Amino acid sequence: MIYSMTGYAAVTRDLPLGTLNLELRSVNHRYLDVSFRAPEEFRAFEPAMREQLGAKLTRGKLECRIGFNRAPTAPSVLELNSAMFARLVQLNSQVRHSLPDAASLSVADVLRWPGMFGADTLPLDELREACLSLLRQALDEFTASRGREGEKLKDLILERVAKMEVLAKDIAPRIPQLVVAQQEKFAQRLRDAGVTMDEERVRQEVVVFASRIDVEEELGRLATHVSEVRRILDKGGATGKRLDFLMQELNREANTLGSKSTDTTVSQTSMDLKVLIEQIREQVQNIE
Repeated sequence: MIYSMTGYAAVTRDLPLGTLNLELRSVNHRYLDVSFRAPEEFRAFEPAMREQLGAKLTRGKLECRIGFNRAPTAPSVLELNSAMFARLVQLNSQVRHSLPDAASLSVADVLRWPGMFGADTLPLDELREACLSLLRQALDEFTASRGREGEKLKDLILERVAKMEVLAKDIAPRIPQLVVAQQEKFAQRLRDAGVTMDEERVRQEVVVFASRIDVEEELGRLATHVSEVRRILDKGGATGKRLDFLMQELNREANTLGSKSTDTTVSQTSMDLKVLIEQIREQVQNIE
């Protein structure tokens, strides 16, 4: 499948101590950029969660939000974690001994210390497993969301690719017509000037003109790039960077068609091609 870098998923799970909710949202980005917004207790899970996200995603600016709402019936007796408190006092003394000017821990610092309230401390092992399990569920929904958006982008791109193919096919028959028209035009100029028409000279002029407006190579490369776009879209996966490169190549061929044109129809076709290429490029920016 083709995956969009824009996606969203939100999942919730009820636990004995409360309700855990997790939200994923992303927008397009050159690389994978993950940020977390979570309560302090969940910070220890971040490396494992990053690893899980990195295994599924390659690009996008992703925000992961984690929330936890305690159940009204959950125990909330405030009781200091004696072992942690003693260790914190010891560490505070060691720091003050080495750095006499350092500020000592305040009561507020101690009370805010993660895990300081023993009976009120969340069971981290259980919470970690629940959090990682919920992330896997969110990732499944998130991937499905990105896949649906990616298929829409794929359809939009293929629609414009088909229009490009029609435009390119309309150019090819016009080139011989332009050469014939130029031959007649040059011969008419000689007649109007009262000059005896030299067929060899006319032939040479026509050959030069035909060479100058020949766009067979450009049309060939255009067709090759379009075929590659179709192939990449059919293959799926992480295709955004490759498609973006092909848009640059397609735009180069469209520009060359315009620069070689001596006909308003061909010039307009070149402009139409560039408009379609730009529309595709805008969609490609959202593909992983």
